[in-house]
Order: sequence, then structure tokens, then C-alpha cells
Amino acid sequence: MSVSTVPMPVLLALALSVVLLLVLGGALVVVGVMYVAYRHPRLERPLSVAAAVATALVAVVAAVAAVAVLATQ
Repeated sequence: MSVSTVPMPVLLALALSVVLLLVLGGALVVVGVMYVAYRHPRLERPLSVAAAVATALVAVVAAVAAVAVLATQ
């Protein structure tokens, strides 16, 4: 099934599902990094490490969302 034969609402729902899964997975990663940084304070302060990881994940989610929007046009 090529992309041109898939209805637009299906592609949009798929793109939103991927973004939702990336957000949920990203939240798990951020919480995990905060926990590790909290348990091993010599690594770095927990909030600064989590903020850096969250920033990187937001960039990835934004890139995937942009590609999904461009693919549906």
C-alpha cells in the first residue's frame, strides 16, 4: 500500500500516535535519568541532567512531527 492510497485521517492518526509514544517514552527516559542522577549525585544535579535530556527529546519529537506533517501534504 503506497502512501498516496492511504486516507489522510489515517496518516494523521498514525503521526499523532507516533508523537504520543515518543512523548511517553521520553517521559520515562527523563524520569530514569533523574533517578540515576539522584542516586549518584556525583554525576550531575538531577534537574539539570533531566532538563538536558528533555530538551534533546523535545527536539526529536518536533523533528518527527515536522516530517509527519510534511509527509501528509
